[in-house]
Amino acid sequence: MVEQIPQTKLKKVLVANRGEIAVRIIRACRDLGIITVAVYSEADRTSLHVRYADEAYLIGGPLPRESYLRIDKLLEVAKRAEVDAIHPGYGFLAEREDFAQAVLDEGLIFIGPNPHSIATMGDKLAARDTVKKAGVPIVPGTDVGLNDDELLAAAPAVGFPMLVKAAAGGGGKGIREVRQFEDLPAALSLARQEAENAFGDGRVYLERLIENARHIEFQILADMHGNTIHLGERECSIQRRHQKLVEEAPSTFVDAELRRLMGAMAVRAAQAVHFLNAGTIEFLVDKDRNFYFLEMNTRLQVEHPVTELVTGLDLVKEQIRIARGRRMGPTQSILEPKGWAIECRINAEDPYNNFLPSIGRITTLSVPTGPGVRVDSGIYSGYEITPYYDSLIAKLICWGEDRAEAILRMRRALEEFTIMGLKHNIPFHQNLMNSFSFLAGNFDTRFVEERFSMTTYEQPPSDAELETAAIAATLFAHRQRQLAGQVVTRGARDTSNWKWVGRWERMHR
Repeated sequence: MVEQIPQTKLKKVLVANRGEIAVRIIRACRDLGIITVAVYSEADRTSLHVRYADEAYLIGGPLPRESYLRIDKLLEVAKRAEVDAIHPGYGFLAEREDFAQAVLDEGLIFIGPNPHSIATMGDKLAARDTVKKAGVPIVPGTDVGLNDDELLAAAPAVGFPMLVKAAAGGGGKGIREVRQFEDLPAALSLARQEAENAFGDGRVYLERLIENARHIEFQILADMHGNTIHLGERECSIQRRHQKLVEEAPSTFVDAELRRLMGAMAVRAAQAVHFLNAGTIEFLVDKDRNFYFLEMNTRLQVEHPVTELVTGLDLVKEQIRIARGRRMGPTQSILEPKGWAIECRINAEDPYNNFLPSIGRITTLSVPTGPGVRVDSGIYSGYEITPYYDSLIAKLICWGEDRAEAILRMRRALEEFTIMGLKHNIPFHQNLMNSFSFLAGNFDTRFVEERFSMTTYEQPPSDAELETAAIAATLFAHRQRQLAGQVVTRGARDTSNWKWVGRWERMHR
């Protein structure tokens, strides 16, 4: 195992990525007085990350394999620009141990975990075996290295329904759901083919499908001084075809005791691979609150802003601090998040047409602002969305003192967010923020695919859901009156929610 050598000086960083995450990293570096170097493809000549960086270098054609996936070209730019470190962002080469090792071999700092951790956790089967030995509960499934005949023989013991999953990679690729034995051979063939095409690794394994599961993850930080902590959970169950759409922190499903137990297991899983820097331990949680290790992402997550808003930390700055060999800011796990944060992924997709990707030039862009509203993006009016990269174009994150306020702010921000020139999924998020089930916290990983529709109204909530919502609303109102130190008699409510909320706030001043 190759360890990063602690260094105290870091004056120049190459950001080996594009889009909103490259802009995000460049801003953090600028706050720290660090010079930044951007790389770009032919398709990204006019991108924001190119404009914002101190230096920028062309590295190839528009396809990722011609540019952002070229380790040799990235290292060539790093040498030419005389950088001290490379930040991979997420996606592309962020979880490639050969890239991390190549950076270290060049005598540079890799702002991320060591190659050993990336390699172990990047192989889902090796990750399962490693954390299982550390006492972390895992979803029942098969072992590594089985061929199709062996997998077919092992299937009854795993149990149906099940998932056929790629051993390498992520992002929802190489996954097939199987509900009966007769469909398993075809699913194995399709999953192997997709995994081979996406990751160059056709190995698959079987894993029991946890019905009505929640996807809950824990943010991990670990430094070179022996500190490994978690920063609380993120709820990531609003997803479609294993692709996350909305994340929030904390989770409505996690209480203090479950947070303590899951957090301790997340830390144990990270320590099992001697993890350094920022990463995420992902769990599946069933309806009875039994939780199982799913995987570890050895990088910064797309949804990291929600954790930043409820902890007050800048995770990119913490990554840089750890990579320099310094002690990270927090040294104890955060068990009580401050307030509530929700993130909506704004994708160039048409939610009225099976989320078909959309391309084109943005003709009008109006970005929401105001208290508790944050937008991370790499777009601007006149920017062209091309077919070469991921459909994520922006992230809208809203914070509130509690979940109700965060949702209200998100509704307002979504209404203010205007993007013209191409299709996008803002209407999906607007419908979701008005969903009875979402408001009640009654959802799981299959909610969007099985119980949510863009064209029909959701069924009214059950009596139990209405009772829960009423109790929550009553407790919230009572708490606010206590804080204000007085009981206020409300006047008649007119038709505008926003006018009513504004009047309510003025009455409590």
